[in-house]
Amino acid sequence: MSVDTPHRIVLLRHAKADWPEVSDHDRPLAERGRADAPAAGRRLAATGIAPDLALCSSAVRTRETWKLAVHELSQRPRTVYEERMYEASLGELIALVNETPEDVGDLLLIGHNPGMHAMADALASDADGDALSRMNRSGFPTSSIAVLSFNGSWKSVEHGVATLVDFWAPHD
Repeated sequence: MSVDTPHRIVLLRHAKADWPEVSDHDRPLAERGRADAPAAGRRLAATGIAPDLALCSSAVRTRETWKLAVHELSQRPRTVYEERMYEASLGELIALVNETPEDVGDLLLIGHNPGMHAMADALASDADGDALSRMNRSGFPTSSIAVLSFNGSWKSVEHGVATLVDFWAPHD
C-alpha cells in the first residue's frame, strides 16, 4: 500500500459494561451493551470501511463488544487481542498505531475511554461537518465510533495528522 493512499483509523469504544464483583479487566457487558454492540457493528458496516486489522483490548468488555459487532461486517478483519490497549495512555495508543504494518489500509481499535476520545481529539486537526462538535458534546459514550483519515505512513501518525471524517454514538 502506498503512503500516498489515505489510511483510516476507526476507534470503537467498548459497549456499556456491567459492574459485578470482578476485577475491572474482567467486567462483562451489561444488557444495554449487548444491544448496542451489534448496532455499532451495523454502523461500521454502513460506512463501507473494511478494516484490514483490528486491535482489541484484552479486557472482557472489549472482547465481547468486538464479538457482537464483527458479526455485522461483511468480512472479518485479522484481529489481535492486545494487552497493551487496556488502560493505555494516548502516547501508548499512538505507539501501537505506529507499529501497524504498511500493508494495512484501514485499522480498527476497540478500546476504552479516556483513550479513545483522547486519541480522536489529538489526531484530528480538522473535521468534516459537525463531527468534532458532536464528538466533544457527547463525550465519546460507550459503543461510539470515530473515523479518522490521514495520508502518510503508520509510523508518521502523531498529533494533528488526521481529519475526523465521521463520529457516531448509538443514542444520539
